[in-house]
Parts: sequence; structure tokens; C-alpha cells
Amino acid sequence: MTLPENFKAGFVSIVGKANVGKSTLMNRILGEKLSIVTPKPQTTRVSIKGIYNSDDMQIIFLDTPGFVEPRYELHNRMINYIKESLKDSDLIIFITDINDFPTEYDQKVIELIKEVKKPSIALLNKIDLCTESMIKDKTEKINQSFDKVYPISALYVKEIDSLLKEICTFLPYNPPLYSQEDMSDLPMRFFAQEIIRERIFMNLDQEIPYSSAVVVDAYEEHERHDFIRATIYLERETQKPILLGKNGAKIGKIRREAELGIQQLSGKPTKLNLWIKVKPDWRKKSGLLSIFGYK
Repeated sequence: MTLPENFKAGFVSIVGKANVGKSTLMNRILGEKLSIVTPKPQTTRVSIKGIYNSDDMQIIFLDTPGFVEPRYELHNRMINYIKESLKDSDLIIFITDINDFPTEYDQKVIELIKEVKKPSIALLNKIDLCTESMIKDKTEKINQSFDKVYPISALYVKEIDSLLKEICTFLPYNPPLYSQEDMSDLPMRFFAQEIIRERIFMNLDQEIPYSSAVVVDAYEEHERHDFIRATIYLERETQKPILLGKNGAKIGKIRREAELGIQQLSGKPTKLNLWIKVKPDWRKKSGLLSIFGYK
């Protein structure tokens, strides 16, 4: 395939506080669910790379964790993912919920963006839930801090094409930085553990989703199916019976839903075995965080 002379390629970070639609936006642009999405904050814990390809551009999106005030070492690492993504970007997309902007967390993210002095655009998300007068008022408030401001709804496709064209104007002229057949450079075992974690978030309430980590111990690819063995780590012994559920019903439901999600992404039937272990206060321990993949 011959590339046009004006082909563009670059990195675009998507940043903002928790639950404003960062992962939903990237998934919508890519047409594939790479980033897990739940109604709970702190669902995304690491930067997830998604690659958009077209005939004249390649955009490498970095879906970053939602900004939080650090309470654990895990939170510090989540903020480091945000800062590293900002430094590596050709363009920064700040996304916020138009209905509650500006919050204290919004302001702190905007300060991080200002520090790196990179081109940036703001997306005022969830306009389907507000009035025209609110859209005008919030656009005027945020306009001074960004190169461009766009009111959007990440749930709908109609604004995506114009947004992609706008993003392209900020990208450098480059050949593709990754294969144009790829949608991410992350392995399937990473997405498998994210899907398992998503099902924990969706099936359990209160503290357990936040105090759980998932590690894929084995990922065996076969011609007709894949076999996965994974461990769910919790912080307290008292959390194990809640995760298991009566007669193992809860963990069984999580396993079945995760198998289906992995199969939808990999395209092959999946057999998943889950184990539960306890590592007290793992969110506070640097060594365990590194073992669990939080760099």
C-alpha cells in the first residue's frame, strides 16, 4: 500500500477525572471495546493504547486512569501513568462531564496539562443530558485554557468524524508508527485480566472491586480455543466469601461473563480458571504493585 505524502501519525492522550467518558470515547472511535468501562471510578488503572488507522493518518490514543487524590501507592502510580502519557503526546484531549464542570479534580488535571505545554483540546462530554444555554456557558468558561473546545456526546457517533479531522490537524507528518493492521500493542493476556477485573467491578459493590487485582498466570492459545488461568488477589480474608458467593455462585458468574468478553475480543472460545488469594494491603506495597503490573 502506497501512503500519501501528507500522511500523519502521532500520540494523543485522553485525560480527565474518573467517570467522564475517556474509555467510552476511545472505544467509540476504534469501534472495538479495548478499555473496560463500568459506572465505578478507578476502573482504568493504567494507560491503555488504542490505535486508529485510516488512509491518511494513524492516531495512537492513550486512555489514561482517571485523576484521583492519592490515598495509596496504587493511586500514585495511576497519576504517574497520566504524567508520562502527557509528556509523550503530540496532542492532549481533556474530557469532562459538562454537567458538573468545573470540579476541583478538573482544575488539577488542567494544571497538569498546562505544565507540559502541549497542544490541547477540551471535550465537554454528555451534552445529551444538558440544555443549549448550559453548553454555551460552560464552553465560554473553559475556552481560555485550550486550543479548541468541543461539546460532544461520547455515546453517539455523529461528532466522531469531525473530531478525528480536528485531531489530525495537530499531528506531525509521519509514516505509521505501528502496523496499520494493529489496534493495540498490548497482548491478549493484558486484555483478559482487564475483562476479568471489569466483571468484578460490575458484579460486586463497596470496597471489593477497588481492593482486587487480577494477574493472568497462564494464557495458552490453541487452534480452536484458548485456556487461561488467572488469580484474583484481595486484601482481606473476609472478602473471599463475598467474592465466592453462596455455593460459588458469584465467582462462577464472573468467570462465565469474563469468558464471553474475552471470546468476543479474541474470536475464539475461551476456558477460564479463576483462583483467589489474599495479599494484605497490596495497594500500599510497591513490590506487590510491580508484580501485579502497575509500573
